[in-house]
Amino acid sequence: MWAPLALCLALAASIAAAEPAPQPYLKPGALDAGAILPPPPKPGSAGHDADAAAYAATRALAGSPRWHLATADVPSGVGALLGDFSCAAGRQLDPTRLPALAALLARTRRDVVTVVRDAKAHFARLRPHLGNDAPLCVDRTEALDKSFAYPSGHATEGWTFGLVLAALMRERATALLDRGRIYGESRIVCGVHWASDVEAGRLAGSALFAALVGDPAFRADLDRARAEFATAPSGPAPEPAACAREKAAPLP
Repeated sequence: MWAPLALCLALAASIAAAEPAPQPYLKPGALDAGAILPPPPKPGSAGHDADAAAYAATRALAGSPRWHLATADVPSGVGALLGDFSCAAGRQLDPTRLPALAALLARTRRDVVTVVRDAKAHFARLRPHLGNDAPLCVDRTEALDKSFAYPSGHATEGWTFGLVLAALMRERATALLDRGRIYGESRIVCGVHWASDVEAGRLAGSALFAALVGDPAFRADLDRARAEFATAPSGPAPEPAACAREKAAPLP
């Protein structure tokens, strides 16, 4: 009985893969995060010592509720992040019920990818797990080892999405931005980013959102998503137990 389901899932995946990726809102070179962000702390500096201390301290969180939340925060992308923000939003942020929001965030994510990719290449900072065998909440892979750390892409994406959602749900802005911060800090807990990588991600996300607000197409899509929020059924509430676990997870 699973064959039809598997066939449907495979077909859906092939259709999704065939669909062209949405275009970013900003023109190439419109925002240079590498020129905005301060350089990462150098080895031997007070900033780097603070990063190293945060990395060492958070290794003790392995197996804790905060570690499990960090592991759950590993997936990125529109669907995963809408799920992560649902408790803070007070409603299930289902992309199938909110297609205008999903389209807005999918296109915004293309700008996040561009801004982060160029900044990472500019600074070329290595990740904190290299050269040690401390526990991580993800598998150690060659792709992870070879990717650069500064700024954190997860932190940039989470903070940018938090700002967009806060603009759409102003009455929930505090909770949404708090969750955006926590999502980024999960990368410190995971052991794949220095704390300053995450701070830089929030700065990059703030700069990106400021640039996006000046784009007419982004503003039009934001208004479309706001109108959708006013009319779309909210669906089932987020799972109370999951929201309680999220709220109880300690800070790193």
